[in-house]
Amino acid sequence: MTPDDWAPAMRLALAEARAALETEDVPIGAVVLSGNGEVLGRGRNVREAAHDPTGHAEVVALRAAALARGEWRLEGCTLVVTLEPCTMCAGAAVLSRVARVVYGAHDEKAGAVGSLWDVVRDRRLNHRPEVVSGVLAGESTELLEKFFAEHRG
Repeated sequence: MTPDDWAPAMRLALAEARAALETEDVPIGAVVLSGNGEVLGRGRNVREAAHDPTGHAEVVALRAAALARGEWRLEGCTLVVTLEPCTMCAGAAVLSRVARVVYGAHDEKAGAVGSLWDVVRDRRLNHRPEVVSGVLAGESTELLEKFFAEHRG
């Protein structure tokens, strides 16, 4: 599949990211798709809303998918997220055994799927998901830049 093929799934993740704005959370969203494209889990950042330092969109979506599937192994699934996962979320993707990680914007400050670190492709780990990057990156970047301009500017 090409990056363009992942655009519909990324739009779902972007909708989750926009919903995070309602609770003043950083607008990052994620979805987990089964091998046949069914949405198994959705997530958005909830660190502010839930007072949870692990409340990242990816973790929320992976937990929901595992619950829906009835097991923690998400083999054959795809994690789609608007921003390159951090070390915690990249580790969660590896540990959940997702087949691939698809993300939008690169995160030069904390990205762990190639930008700053490359957790998911570390040969020392027992699972290495495929990576597809840059899907609707402009939309993801714009959403984040607008949020931070309003909250830090």
